[in-house]
Parts: sequence; structure tokens; C-alpha cells
Amino acid sequence: MQINATFILILEILYLLTVISIVVVVILENRNPIKTVAWVMAVVFLPFVGIIWYSIFGQDTTKKYLISKRMYSKLKKRPLDEMETPVEVAVPEEHTNLVNLLKNMDYTPLLGGNDVKLFTNGRDKFESLLADIKEAKKHIHVEYYVFMDDEMGRQFQEALIQKAGEGLEVRVIYDSFGSRKAKKKFFEEFRMAGIETEPFLKLTWSAFTSRLNYRTHRKIVVIDGQIGYVGGMNIADRYINGFKWGPWRDTHARIEGKGVQGLQSVFLIDWYFVSQTLITSRDYFPMLDNFGECPMQIVNSGPLSEENEISYGITQAIYEARKSIFIQTPYFLPPDTMVHALQAAALRGVDVRLMLSERSDVALVQMVSRSYFKEMLHAGVKIYQYRKGFLHAKMMVFDHSLTLLGSANFDSRSFDQNFEVEAFIYDNELAAEAEDIFTDDQRHCQQISLREWSKRPVTKRFFESLLRLFAPLL
Repeated sequence: MQINATFILILEILYLLTVISIVVVVILENRNPIKTVAWVMAVVFLPFVGIIWYSIFGQDTTKKYLISKRMYSKLKKRPLDEMETPVEVAVPEEHTNLVNLLKNMDYTPLLGGNDVKLFTNGRDKFESLLADIKEAKKHIHVEYYVFMDDEMGRQFQEALIQKAGEGLEVRVIYDSFGSRKAKKKFFEEFRMAGIETEPFLKLTWSAFTSRLNYRTHRKIVVIDGQIGYVGGMNIADRYINGFKWGPWRDTHARIEGKGVQGLQSVFLIDWYFVSQTLITSRDYFPMLDNFGECPMQIVNSGPLSEENEISYGITQAIYEARKSIFIQTPYFLPPDTMVHALQAAALRGVDVRLMLSERSDVALVQMVSRSYFKEMLHAGVKIYQYRKGFLHAKMMVFDHSLTLLGSANFDSRSFDQNFEVEAFIYDNELAAEAEDIFTDDQRHCQQISLREWSKRPVTKRFFESLLRLFAPLL
């Protein structure tokens, strides 16, 4: 008995020392104070679970396992040397500050002469994408968070293999965590067909805890440097078939024109990450005619950046809004700066509408999202819960003139930790189309009222608020 008691005492001391050391490390890292407090609470008040959680998701290892931020900055500037000098295009005066912010912070030129087509379901998106791949002449670059070796994945694979067989350069980046359900043989078949295929931060047991936290959440396809795809849909059957309990509602964009050079730049930077090969050249940034009237900036962000470019851009757009803000997102766990910006917009009379799915694929995140509703409603934000299926769309429209489309969710993980890409498109006609999509989706929504929301059981509200303490860590 005495031996057991001594052994238990030793374990308790070791555990206490581990907790103290983690707390000290977290504090010394000088992170966002809210995140620091959240990690300290998790480690202190969730015995053992908090330590495991921190070891997997909490360590800041970007400098050790990726590349230096200085090198990253150089890489972001490098593709600009291969582009033709952007022709100045007219931008609505109300967005001048936003355009300049993104130019100065993200080396993101304003690229004109684009045609943009929106897709609101997977079938239309994949039919268009496969048709464009079939017509490709020189190269195809692909980067997705999720690849599945299901029917859609196989069709996509066959299309790429056929083009590789015709002599085109084909490169594929897949996220090794997001695509973990696909068999290794699936990616080997790409390689055997002559397609350069690389995982993003390959997960091994030795690197699992240091790399799991940093994933490429981007969905990018670039064809011949002229046609690009960006948005919320990955490569899997569920984007067409949905779930048993409802269809999948998503938004994706096809871009033709100079804006594709922005997507090309993002892909080539990521290709350097995964292959250590810098392949930027004028061949990947061809001279292009004008295909339309939509000017845009392609903004990418990730843990290597000094600033959170997409987060900064969205916050600036919210503060500049004078008429309306429409937001569709599957997950709503915003940083406090965005919470306050949205509240301030609603209080000054802006028509602020937030749409989320009534039912989610991540129940825990959904519960935390609901903890923000009351304060949003109190400030005058209109909240709609989509009931027709799962709303996975990531789209925002500001003042009938600015549309944001890309891979970023409205949460801290997308803004701080994931590698994301977002198109900031300055065009009234496209904004009107995006607003029509939003208002059409409203027909399948239930609007939440402050009175009814406040009547929910206290236990449910308490649990949601308790989970919110850990929102910065989700």
C-alpha cells in the first residue's frame, strides 16, 4: 500500500510539473491573450485531456517544421516578377482603402479583365471543371483539402491522368489530414501516371502533433494560367449527393482572366512547400486578354504570415460597409474584433444578415456558434438558420458591390491556423447575383428572434457559453 501511495504521489507531482511547464511555455509565446487564457484553462481544468489536446493542437511549430517567415515573404513576392504589369482598373471609391490595404499587406495586385461564374451545387461545378480540364493545353495545377477515392474522385483522377498522358504538366497537392480517408493507392495511381503529387505537411507518427494543427484548407484549380476555380467544394461525392438527412449547399466560382494569376501564385508557393522546387516562370503567367469586367484581388493567409491577411481584409470591409453585409458560413466562431465590427455595423444602421446551417456536420462547433447569437441579435444583426440541408457556403457580399468567395470559414482556425485563399471581387453585377443567391437561400431559412432565442432552456445556454471559453482552440 505504501508503495502504491508513493507511486501515485510521484505521478501527481510529475503531472503538476507538466501542467506548470506547459502554462509557462504558453505564456512565454506571447500569443493572443484570449488564446493564452483558453489554453491555460484547458490544461488546468481538463486533467490529462487538456495536455493531450495541447500536445496535438496547441504547439506553435511553424518555424521549426515549415519555412521561415522571411523566406515565405520572399516567395510571395517572387511570382509578381513573372506577371505582366497590372493595368489600373476602376474600383468603387468606397473600397479604395480595402484595395490598398491588401496591396500593401499581401503583395496582392488588383487584377482586372475577369469573367466570374458562380456555382451553387456540386454537380454543376464538377461538370464545368471536368469540361475545362478536357480542353487544357499546357498545364493543370490542383490543390484540395479533401480528396476521396469515391465515384467523383475517380472521375477527377481519370480526367487528370488522361491529360498527363497527352503530355501536359499536371501537379496535385492534397492535404494529408483532410484526405486521410482516401487510400494510399489512390495517390500512387496519380504518380504512376506521371502526375507530380505531393501531400501538404505529410503526417507521420513522429510529426503528427507538430503538423496536425497546420493544414491547407484551400480549394484551387488552375488550368493553363487562364482558368481557375476557387470556393468551398472539395473532391468528393458528398458535394453532389449530400447527406442522408439533406442536400449539400455550397458555393464555388470559376474565374477566367488575369485574376487566375493570383491563384497560380498561391499554388506555386505551396508547391515550393511540398516539393522544395521553385517553378515560377513566365510560362505559368501567360499574357491574357480581357474576358470580363470583374476586377479582383486573390488573398491568401496562413500561420507563416506576419498578419492575418484575410481576417484583416474582412474586418476592413465590415467597418467600411454603409448599406448591407450578407454572410454565409458553415461555422461561426469569430475573433472579438469581428464580433464588435459586426455589432457596430448593425448599430449604425447597416443591414447585417448572417446565415448558418440549422444542422451541422460538427455538432460541437455548432453549439459554440450559437453562443454568439444573443449578442448579435441584441445589436440588430439578422440571423437565419438554413433548414433545407447543410449550408457549407463561404460567401460574403458588402454594399451591393464587393463579393468574397473562397475557402475561409468565419472562425479563428481559418483566420489564424489554416492555409486559406479568398477572392475579393469588386463588381456590382456579380454582387447582385450573389445577393440573389443569398435571398433565395433565405426562403429555406428560419429567422431567429431575440425574444424566442432568449427563452431557450438555461442548461442549453450555459453549456454553449461554457464551450465558448474554448472557442479559440477549436
